[in-house]
Amino acid sequence: MRGDARVLVVGVGGLGCPALLALATAGVARITLCDDDVVDVTNLHRQILFHEADVGTAKLDAAARALRARAPGLDVRLHRARVLPDGAVALAREADVVLEGSDNFATKFLVADACRLSGTPVVHASAVRWVGTALAVGGGAGPCYRCVFEDVPFEDAPNCAEAGVMGPVVGVIAAAQADLALAMLDGVDVAGTLLTFDGHTGVLRRRLISRRADCPLCGPSPRIRRIDAASYVPPACAG
Repeated sequence: MRGDARVLVVGVGGLGCPALLALATAGVARITLCDDDVVDVTNLHRQILFHEADVGTAKLDAAARALRARAPGLDVRLHRARVLPDGAVALAREADVVLEGSDNFATKFLVADACRLSGTPVVHASAVRWVGTALAVGGGAGPCYRCVFEDVPFEDAPNCAEAGVMGPVVGVIAAAQADLALAMLDGVDVAGTLLTFDGHTGVLRRRLISRRADCPLCGPSPRIRRIDAASYVPPACAG
């Protein structure tokens, strides 16, 4: 299916860059990039699609140039914005698999919910300091992102920009994320696979997660049946 595959990558940063390189050279037909940020010199050590000449330019433009140079036949499309509640389900529905490597919890949960509601498989990835995770979620029945992480943490929960992240860690997790996504496109059942990498020990652990009986997204009686924008912002800011 790779020759016909449509892939959506949310976040063209430390995770998205190496994952995109793997996808572009693996024979997928179309990749849509979703980001609204610019290239920053402080991130070049882990955002490996970019060079010093790209600093200050839109990540999407720099990434598209790099990917087309590596894979001239690749159809690269650009979504010049973050994923927003009013278009998230439609955006996910246009892809055969989504790779989510955003830098904030609101987007992670929004993508998780949109993919479940649209029936689109998604591979989530994150990395903070020396630890990274990748989670494959199928498009149908089975465990989802909320089975593990439950809900948007509105209390003080540092993201990678605040806590820092090691370049080699995002490289390992991005490779695992791309591998899980390609497996899904090849028809391999990897749904529910959770990979965790500890950069201190160099240990990569793999296990299967189970669906949480009271999960609001994929449980027997799901409460999340549509995208509600107020669910992804702190209560004081809602509305």
